[in-house]
Amino acid sequence: MDITISISNTEYSALEYVALSPEDWADNAVSNRARIAIDEIVSLYTTRALDEGVSIPSTREEIVADAYSRQWIQTAADRDAAAANTA
Repeated sequence: MDITISISNTEYSALEYVALSPEDWADNAVSNRARIAIDEIVSLYTTRALDEGVSIPSTREEIVADAYSRQWIQTAADRDAAAANTA
């Protein structure tokens, strides 16, 4: 999946000051944040699956997909909408 962002020339120049490749830096930042989120989901899922006696899938990809299908996790947008509806 591709994610495209737009930044100004000034922002790009500033990134060149701190990174050899702004593109590689951005790719690394997004990939690392996704890895952290996957680790959080796997931890939440594993705890709940053990508590409920549910078999744990064998891959991280399957765990993330199952966590969404069981509605054990929600997207940030869904959590935000739910919070807005209770306020």
